Amino acid sequence: MKHMTNRLTWRLATLMVAVVVFISMAEPVTSSKSHNRNTTLMRSYCSLFRGRSEKYFLSNLNATLSSLRQQLSVNGVRYAVARTLLNGESVWGLASCRGYVSNADCVACFDYAVTQLKVCGTVNGANAYYNDCDVRYENVNFYADANIRAGAVICGNKTSPQASDFRKTTKSLLSDLRIATPKTSNYYAASTRRVSNSNVTVYAIAQCNLNLTQNVCQECLNSRYSSLDDCLPGTTGRAIDNGCFMRYSRTPFFGQNQTTDITNLLGDGDSSKKKSIIGGVVGGVCFLFLILAYFLWRLRSKNKNSCGRDRTSGSTELLQGPTRYTYDDLKIATNNFSDEYKLGGGAFGDVYKGKFKNGDTIAIKKTVMTSTRRKIHIDDELKIICNVHHRHLIRLIGYCCKGPLLFLVHEYMENGSLDQFLYGDKSRNLTWSQRFDIIFGTARGLAYLHEQYHVTIIHGDIKTSNILLDNELHPKIADFGLIRLLPEDKTHFSTKLPGSLDSAYVAPEYAVHGQLSEKVDTYSFGILVLEIISGKRCHVVKDGEFGSQSLLDHAWNLYECGEHLNLMDDRLDPSEYQAEDAKKIIEIALTCTQSPVSARPAMSEVVALLSDRSLEEILLVRSTFHDDDVKIEVDT
Repeated sequence: MKHMTNRLTWRLATLMVAVVVFISMAEPVTSSKSHNRNTTLMRSYCSLFRGRSEKYFLSNLNATLSSLRQQLSVNGVRYAVARTLLNGESVWGLASCRGYVSNADCVACFDYAVTQLKVCGTVNGANAYYNDCDVRYENVNFYADANIRAGAVICGNKTSPQASDFRKTTKSLLSDLRIATPKTSNYYAASTRRVSNSNVTVYAIAQCNLNLTQNVCQECLNSRYSSLDDCLPGTTGRAIDNGCFMRYSRTPFFGQNQTTDITNLLGDGDSSKKKSIIGGVVGGVCFLFLILAYFLWRLRSKNKNSCGRDRTSGSTELLQGPTRYTYDDLKIATNNFSDEYKLGGGAFGDVYKGKFKNGDTIAIKKTVMTSTRRKIHIDDELKIICNVHHRHLIRLIGYCCKGPLLFLVHEYMENGSLDQFLYGDKSRNLTWSQRFDIIFGTARGLAYLHEQYHVTIIHGDIKTSNILLDNELHPKIADFGLIRLLPEDKTHFSTKLPGSLDSAYVAPEYAVHGQLSEKVDTYSFGILVLEIISGKRCHVVKDGEFGSQSLLDHAWNLYECGEHLNLMDDRLDPSEYQAEDAKKIIEIALTCTQSPVSARPAMSEVVALLSDRSLEEILLVRSTFHDDDVKIEVDT
């Protein structure tokens, strides 16, 4: 029976090659409606193969498309991504509207595209390109795709009477757009240019998918710019790719008030004027540094090495440095860094317990500094970390430099780290109230680092071993700011993560492209919450229904089935918590782990959501989990 099913599936897939694959490269076909811009289909395609489980794949496809439509319905949103996973059948979706279309036109174009995608049935992937939008879904993550070899160009059939001047003007405009667009915040630019010796105006746009890096966007547009040369001196041309889109026309297709000022993005302004401005700025900055250095000298002379002391003056706190210890002090405190004093290790080095002669117990982190530039600025970086004071952040007391080694002295937490409580030697049953306090306190600490301290600090390595617990089991975040001290060649991950860095916590844009932002911490926080809620490690979860998979995928599976509460740790007493509160926190964690960076909340938003007992609030703030009316119905 299994072999018969496989043969039938293959025959259906072969039939799809003949029946379903649809490529349209013709000029736009207008409809009878007065407003037909959204019905202008440029190109579409269907995959050759069907999903392994059409039942689940179709359900996931409908959920993904519903999420895309709901996002596009929000005023000002022109780009949406969504992923749905159920029983191993992932569906990744992307919808992008051109920057000049209204919300109504954007949603209408999306609906036309979904209608076109119905032709494909439940194949593994499909795409529909329209003048005003494009919609794509696949069973793999394609968000970083920009296939510059598989693009297409569509040219008009009319030639401009001012052939030479029209070609020159259009090429110049398109060239400027390909340079300026990757530098805009939304990867979109629209501009016009008058053809010399005529009253003809050229209208043109360029746009990239927001999930691309700036360099990939640039490469994609360079390729599309070259391909449009084949259309000139034709009056219209459109160049399509998986990651970008360019279009020009002699006929207006966006309003004069919808153009983008790209002058400052081209880098061709008056050089002498720029030099004078730069010179003035540099001179002013140098003068300010001299003043700052003078005040620093005065303050240090009055209160040297005072970071570890109690202070009441908030005005000078930011300018005070950490205590500098001698290497002998730390050797004595740790019995020459013996193994019996070793507490553990991580991405930033080994940690030892120490005890000074005055009886103070401390924690000492030993790391290697191989960067000369970092060594030069070590005092400034440590000064920033030293002056962070928050009840949920570990306090830096002092430091010591010994050759390439850097030792950081922190306050000591007797209860150790959260991972020891959840899984390690100290494993014990944390109550619901204790777990919530740990989640809430960690969120508050991260929000302070991101938005409330005078310098934005990104942690970059949030995980259970970096959440320490005080005597009352209140959380304190360790290792914050240390990413600022890493050598330049280790300040981001490559596609092959170092063994000391836990890939299960790492946001995809950081792991693949090295893109570091506050939202990297938001992603890791979401994974952390799932671990605290479930009592399971984030790497692999074994479940009879879903098999072996990561904790994140397991949580998504349960969410899609409406079985949130099955994620809860069996050691928790259900009478300790309200079901709606538990569901709300799980949903907050899942919002934090969404692949598009823009869809993740800021940590201050997370704090607000955790503070509010109303489940309705999170449903209003993040609507990407809920279905709309979009459905793909096919005969299977």
